Amino acid sequence: MASMRDIKRRRESIQSTQQITKAMKLVSTVKLQRAKMRAENAKPYFQKVYSAVESILSKSGNIEHPYLKDNGAKKKALIVITSNRGLAGGYNNNLVKMIADSDIDKEEAVIYGIGKKGIDGLTHRGYTVKVDESDVINEPLFSDAERIGKMVLDAYLAEEVSEIWLAYTNFKNTVVHIPTLMKLLPIDHEVGEADDVQDKEKSRPEAPMNFEPEPEEALELLIPKYMNSTIYGAFIEAVASENGARMQAMDAATSNAEEMIATLSLAYNRARQGAITQELTEIISGAEALN
Repeated sequence: MASMRDIKRRRESIQSTQQITKAMKLVSTVKLQRAKMRAENAKPYFQKVYSAVESILSKSGNIEHPYLKDNGAKKKALIVITSNRGLAGGYNNNLVKMIADSDIDKEEAVIYGIGKKGIDGLTHRGYTVKVDESDVINEPLFSDAERIGKMVLDAYLAEEVSEIWLAYTNFKNTVVHIPTLMKLLPIDHEVGEADDVQDKEKSRPEAPMNFEPEPEEALELLIPKYMNSTIYGAFIEAVASENGARMQAMDAATSNAEEMIATLSLAYNRARQGAITQELTEIISGAEALN
């Protein structure tokens, strides 16, 4: 049985840890409120951008454009958005595991990493990290999304990669965060035609998509904006998901600390009572021996 001193020392250590987890929970809660509002306000816009581009291409026929064709490259660009800090439950590991279990082979993947935890996890699994933009996720700006979007588009046009993918955590609500892997280029607009909404509209006559001035020139402007907007939307949702996951993890850690403190307090009181009983027994035995 542990001594009273050991039990007391361990209880004080857990109490100190509990104070830290409480503080981190409060900080994450405040950050989550701000990030949640941004994510909920921005999500409809970014979803519409994606669906609009998909719809445009589905009605445009066979347009020859460098952004839409398979250039034959063997590599695939993968933009991975995680966090720079841990203590967020399975937030980072779930995303790394999703990528490892996907159909993208590690020999083909070229990682554009945003977040140290994801970069470390993928490097450990043998993935090639080409770009480290970890500082971006601390305070993501649209200009950061533009810079990263330009990097991957330049690699695509230079035929260094044949596909561009985006891996991030979709913020559904405070407690539900879904690891998501989506293909950005080339857009497979045939998949969009199979959606339930479009299935209902198949019987309706569709007007052809008209471009002004030319399809190639319009797509030259539209695709980069679509890429940048989607990446920035992923930044916002990833920040909200990270703070939500950290808040849950710190809340669970605080509750576990309370249970451990209660258990140790009971053990300490039992040990103290046992020590008092032993001292009384020794005093009575000594007094009887003197008589």
